[in-house]
Amino acid sequence: MMVTRYDCDVVVVGAGPGGSMAAKYAADGGAKTILIEKKAEIGAPLRCAEGVSKKWLAELGIEADPAWARADMAGAIIRSPNGTVFQLDESKAGAEVGYVLERHIFDKRLAEEAALSGAKILMRTGCTGVLKDKDGKLIGIKARSMGEEIEIYAKCIIAADGFESQVGRWAGIDTSLKMDDIDTCIQYRMTNVEFESNFCEFVIGSAAPGGYIWVFPKSKTTANVGIGVMASKCSHGADPKYYLDKFISTDPRFKNGQILEVVGGMVSTIPGLDDTVADNIMLVGDAARIIDPITGGGIAHACRSGKYAGEVVVECLKTGDFSKKALGAYEKKWRDRMEDKLYRNWMAKERFATLDDQTLDELIQLIKDSDIGEVNVYNLLKIVKEKYPKVVEGFEDLI
Repeated sequence: MMVTRYDCDVVVVGAGPGGSMAAKYAADGGAKTILIEKKAEIGAPLRCAEGVSKKWLAELGIEADPAWARADMAGAIIRSPNGTVFQLDESKAGAEVGYVLERHIFDKRLAEEAALSGAKILMRTGCTGVLKDKDGKLIGIKARSMGEEIEIYAKCIIAADGFESQVGRWAGIDTSLKMDDIDTCIQYRMTNVEFESNFCEFVIGSAAPGGYIWVFPKSKTTANVGIGVMASKCSHGADPKYYLDKFISTDPRFKNGQILEVVGGMVSTIPGLDDTVADNIMLVGDAARIIDPITGGGIAHACRSGKYAGEVVVECLKTGDFSKKALGAYEKKWRDRMEDKLYRNWMAKERFATLDDQTLDELIQLIKDSDIGEVNVYNLLKIVKEKYPKVVEGFEDLI
C-alpha cells in the first residue's frame, strides 16, 4: 500500500490552543511546521467551561475579540454548601476575572494565526503511532489523514493531543494518573435560566464531591452549567450527571431551564508530569498535565506551554540538537513560570477534598469577613492558614 510521506522540522499533534500556539511560534522562527488535527472542525465539539482570565491574554499578546469573547465578567461568586455567598468584583478578583469564550471561534483564530505564520494544517488527521529509526530514535509520526495512511518525518514532535494523549505514552513518557487526580465532568448549555449575568459562579461542597459546580454566563438567559467530580469519589455510576441533575432540580433558578448542548470529559488535576520531554519530543498543555489542579482551567497553561515549546524548537533548530537535554530548556521555561503555583494549588485541592460541608461553610464565612485586597488562591490560602493551619500543612512555604 502506498503511504504518502511528509517531511518537516516539527510536527504538532493537536490543534487546540497549545498546539496552535506551538505551531505559530515554531513557524514564526522559521521552522517548517505541520499541525495535524484529528477532528473535522477545530474547537468542536466543545469540551470546556470556556472561562479565561484577562491577565494571561495580555501576557501572551492575545487581544480580546468580540467574536470569541462572548461574555465580559465583572467578578465571581463563590457559594458555600449552606448557601453563603462570597461575591467579589473585578477590583478584588484581579487575575481571576475574565471572559467566557466561544471556544470553537477562539481555537480557530489561534489556528489561523499558526497558518498565517506558515504552518501547514492537516484536518481529519489522527496520529496512529510514532516512527523510530533502527536505533529507537523518534523520527516522526504515523497518521491516518482523510482515510489515507501517511507518515510525517520530523526532527521534533510536539504532542498537544489533550487529556487522552497517546503520543507521549508511545514515546515512552509516563502519562498515567491516579483516580484522585482525575475529575469527571459534564456540562449543559442551558437557556431560560436565572443567574447573575456578569458573574461566574462556583458552588463547592458535597454537591460536587472533590470538585465544584460552575455557572458561566453566555448571555443574559443562557449559561454553561457544569460539574467536576473527583473520580475516586464516584459512587453513583454516571456520577457527574447524577450530581449536576440533583443540583439543578433543587435550585429554583433552573426550574424553567432547557438544555441546548451536553458535553463531557475528563480533566487531570496534577501539577504537570514529572517529565514533559524526551529525545525529539515535547508535551504541552493537557497532554503534559499542565493544568490548574484546583480549578481545572487549562486554556492559559496550554497557550503558555505551547508558546514555550515553539520557541525552544526554533533554538534547537539552530544547533540541530533535539535531545532530551536540549529540549530541557522548554521544561525549565514552563516550570519557572508555573510549577510553584500549580503545586500549591494541587496541595490545596488535596486538602479541600477532605473537608466536610460545615468546615467549608466556616471557611467561606471567614473569607467573606476578612479584609482582603486582591482575591486569588494565594491570598485566600493566606487567610485559611491563620485560622485553619492544618489545611495548608506541608506547603506553608508556598504561601
